[in-house]
Amino acid sequence: MGWFEKLQNRWGVTGKQVILILIVFALTGSTIAFLKKPVVAFFTGGEKSVLFSVIYFILIFPVYILFLMAYGYLFGMYDFFKGFAKKSVSRFRKKR
Repeated sequence: MGWFEKLQNRWGVTGKQVILILIVFALTGSTIAFLKKPVVAFFTGGEKSVLFSVIYFILIFPVYILFLMAYGYLFGMYDFFKGFAKKSVSRFRKKR
């Protein structure tokens, strides 16, 4: 079984949906890569420091999730990415 079929089985989607999901991930990653430096530089004055890393994780993660949801909606995969976002956010919550 190839990687494509593994993704289909893991996500429980069709081949067309796997392609759409991969496109959404690619667009989101590219958008965040484009926005990361100017957004974080605005808050840190352009310095690469520990503050840069902290602000990156505090600001960019929620923005990533928003873009993921937006692109997912545009490509008709909103429900998939809604579930994906919930899983991602839940990993950062405290375990009780």
